[in-house]
Amino acid sequence: MSYLTTYTFTVPKDKDRLRLDKFLSESLNSISRSRLKDLIEDDHVISDGVIVDDPSSKVRVGEIYILKVPDPIPAIPIAQKIVLNIVFEDDDLIVINKSAGMVVHPAAGHIDGTLVNALLGHCGSSLSGIGGVTRPGIVHRLDKGTSGLMIVAKNDISHRHLSQQLENRSLSRRYKALVWDALSPRQGSIEGAIGRNPANRKKMAVVNKGGKPALTHYRTIKLIGTRASLVDCRLSTGRTHQIRVHMSQMGNAIVGDPLYGGGFSRRLRDAPEKPRRILKELNHQLLHAYFIGFIHPKSRKKMCFRSDIPKEFNDLIEVFEEF
Repeated sequence: MSYLTTYTFTVPKDKDRLRLDKFLSESLNSISRSRLKDLIEDDHVISDGVIVDDPSSKVRVGEIYILKVPDPIPAIPIAQKIVLNIVFEDDDLIVINKSAGMVVHPAAGHIDGTLVNALLGHCGSSLSGIGGVTRPGIVHRLDKGTSGLMIVAKNDISHRHLSQQLENRSLSRRYKALVWDALSPRQGSIEGAIGRNPANRKKMAVVNKGGKPALTHYRTIKLIGTRASLVDCRLSTGRTHQIRVHMSQMGNAIVGDPLYGGGFSRRLRDAPEKPRRILKELNHQLLHAYFIGFIHPKSRKKMCFRSDIPKEFNDLIEVFEEF
């Protein structure tokens, strides 16, 4: 990645124990605090040779922080005519049932064909601008390989209102996951701070320090054969890869997860040919956002939407029930 500018800051006495994003904002008035927060979370801040990716971390006197501002994406996302599965739409918001494999917003390696491109093609300039040119209207994300319900704001007032609900946890999200083996206990809560995996910066992990608090509530819906379980997960926080990391931490990685131990070779050595073939063709985690509930930003009415698990979920459940 090429960088437009590199800045170096030393923490003075009067800035001791400020939040990192606030310290950088007060030290560099040419970049907004929200933009600085994104830069921090995207691994563009280094201190003492270590990436610092938590905007809320406290700076200390004498520490040196290096901020690398990457070159801007060369073009505003283009509107593309891509078919969307629209569950609900009005003048203020749109609820999408995202398919697995669709990237939410443009980034390196995915400059088009994303949900944002599709939304621009469907909504045009009516989308909220708060998310920036690459993320118009996006209130929350789903990973590329995760399917299910997402809410998108069509104006700035709706975006602020929905984002506030997300922050205060009144925006409810539930997921269904097909995981390996049986969870023990069958239901409960997983609490563990999540941060970048120090051994692999592309992965997240439960960490002892430097992470963000994360809490996932889970319930086993049913055992699937002898090797898998269908699980209901409810988020109290919304960290990157949270359910995937917490399930892996439990020893019950999500089936098909390419990052967190959801592969098949070890588990399917003695399986019949058909399930081995079907499972090896799966290239993403079987995680589906099946429920979303929120207060409508204009009418103030409670709105709830549900989505059935995709056909491939049911197909693989049938496979697991065979052995």
